[in-house]
Amino acid sequence: MSARRFFHRLGANTAGAAMLEFALVGPAFIVMLMGVLQVGIAMQNYNALRNVSADVARYAMIQYTTGNRLTNDQLNSYATTVAQGAPYLLNSRLIVTVDDAETPQVPGVTEKTLSFDYQIPSVLETMGLSGPVISYTRPVFLTAPST
Repeated sequence: MSARRFFHRLGANTAGAAMLEFALVGPAFIVMLMGVLQVGIAMQNYNALRNVSADVARYAMIQYTTGNRLTNDQLNSYATTVAQGAPYLLNSRLIVTVDDAETPQVPGVTEKTLSFDYQIPSVLETMGLSGPVISYTRPVFLTAPST
């Protein structure tokens, strides 16, 4: 059998072409799928942090207008409880910080700053890769009721 004839037969043989193409392109598609999944998880967790901060701000304002002045530790505890409960279900990777603003943006108003740092779960945690940390900060303005 001549070399020319062997290469001609080899070039005409298409058995296994689909498997070879998948072996070349498949890992790229799998990596893109994992990336899209990770971005979706990050967006859901970021929206959860925003909604938790809105819930905490609403709670603080209601308590403040009824005369119940909550401490920063009480707001911190409430924020952690809300974040870890339904519907948010953020796990123990959440760090909540509540601070008084040094210089309030609005005169005569009590201003607090809610800060959330959360390490999102990674789709590759089984391989030892941890997810990124997302942060969200917002001011909370508390006013006393007018009499």
